[in-house]
Amino acid sequence: MAKSNSPILFLFLIINFTIPSTLTSQSLNCPMPPELSDHLRLDPLSLQSAATDYGNIIHNIPAAVLFPTSVQHISSLIGASYTCSTPFGVAARGNGHSTRGQAMVSDNNGGVVVDSRGLREFKSGGAGILISKSGLYADVGGEQLWSDVLNVCVGEGVSPISWTDFLGLTVGGTLSNGGISGQSFRMGPQITNVLEMDVVTGKGELVTCSPVNNSELFYGVLGGLGQFGVITRARIPLGHVLDRVLWIQILYSNFTAFILDQERFITLHGKEREHKISYLEGGILLDNGTPNTWKTSFFSPNNISQIESLIKKHGIIYNIEVASSYDTLTSKTISKQMDDFIKQLRSVPDFVSKKDVSYVEFMTRVPGVGVDENKEAHPWLNLFVPKSRVSDFDSGVLRDIVLARNITTGPILFYPLLRDKWDDRMSAVIPDEDIFYTVALLYSSEINDWEKYEDQNKAILDYCDKSGIKVKQYLKYHSTQDDWIQHFGSKWQTFKDRKTLFDPKFILSPGQHIFN
Repeated sequence: MAKSNSPILFLFLIINFTIPSTLTSQSLNCPMPPELSDHLRLDPLSLQSAATDYGNIIHNIPAAVLFPTSVQHISSLIGASYTCSTPFGVAARGNGHSTRGQAMVSDNNGGVVVDSRGLREFKSGGAGILISKSGLYADVGGEQLWSDVLNVCVGEGVSPISWTDFLGLTVGGTLSNGGISGQSFRMGPQITNVLEMDVVTGKGELVTCSPVNNSELFYGVLGGLGQFGVITRARIPLGHVLDRVLWIQILYSNFTAFILDQERFITLHGKEREHKISYLEGGILLDNGTPNTWKTSFFSPNNISQIESLIKKHGIIYNIEVASSYDTLTSKTISKQMDDFIKQLRSVPDFVSKKDVSYVEFMTRVPGVGVDENKEAHPWLNLFVPKSRVSDFDSGVLRDIVLARNITTGPILFYPLLRDKWDDRMSAVIPDEDIFYTVALLYSSEINDWEKYEDQNKAILDYCDKSGIKVKQYLKYHSTQDDWIQHFGSKWQTFKDRKTLFDPKFILSPGQHIFN
């Protein structure tokens, strides 16, 4: 065993503890604050992990990855870039589920990715989730996963009131986009269910904001794609949990009945705010895969052949999921309410199936997915389509493009939302109609076979443009600033002004390609 004063050991320590900081300074052309020396990583494994996301399409290697264990580390990093003569980009990475490099630095070796796993692991055991049962809210770290928020809250008999379908996403990540699911028609997206936030701006300043305190930052950050700050804490309103969920799926062959029944449901139930799941999502089943490829695998093996026959006959089958939560006091009425809903449908459904599950089972219905560097790519397309043109979208896109090309694998969501549940002061952009539809084409492809899906996405967008269907992209990706200007429309000037105010050196979220 070598002695402590061994020249070899001394040389080893010199190499391992001085070269990383030297390389960091050279790569970024900026001196790094000393408190970051143990948290900036330059090893190939760390760099590669931040260079790939769930889309597995864009790959950009950063100069370094920050694994913070405190909010101050994030503030110090951004502050170092802000005061540097040549600022470097900083991208906040949640759980790696972006699809087009939105949580990466835009060019190889061009900046630092902040990996929120550092904070999440440091605050393990629910330390990043503090519940106030008296105030019915939770203070949640931006790095926390919604699945962990669910587990901690349910243990206290409470729960957030607006969700996404998949819960393996970070709080800061979904609030930077919108956060939608089948509850959104009633409770609004996640961005309209925030009381207060702590945000590190593009100047490295930690700012607390709310609708009445630093409101310009508050509204800008919500749906702001990470352009104005990194969310480090969000205060989320809670409601009381009901134990069970009655969940049904209805299959249609008639598109008109499919959309009219959805719109009637959200119009009737969209004004209710009491905390029970009143959930609706629609979806599409195509004649190029079995129904068990659907996201919930809801259908039993005994029904598969019958459903496959319906899909073969019609080419497309439309699916509505409806769910309501209940407890012992309401258990006798919930089934009748569901039966009444089915009786009032526009047409006799081709197929109806029911499940009775726990609240947690329902909330975790979408299985976990991870970043896979070797097997799959996900060239997703997520759109908001105005109600007035959904029939044209069905015929011109779903049938004449998607079904005709016969390449789509993965679920397709198709369900309505209400404009009055959104707040126009926020950065998120939606169609200018009272009702609009979420259409999510959640493709999976072989790792080297995603280009044909990209061609299909382009064909869909070209069709909408030429047909005058004024869609807006959700979880959007544009490669030029002109496209972003068109996307934001009347909100562009406000968005640009907020960037100048909160990130004047264009440091944050370069992977979005809005200002970089």
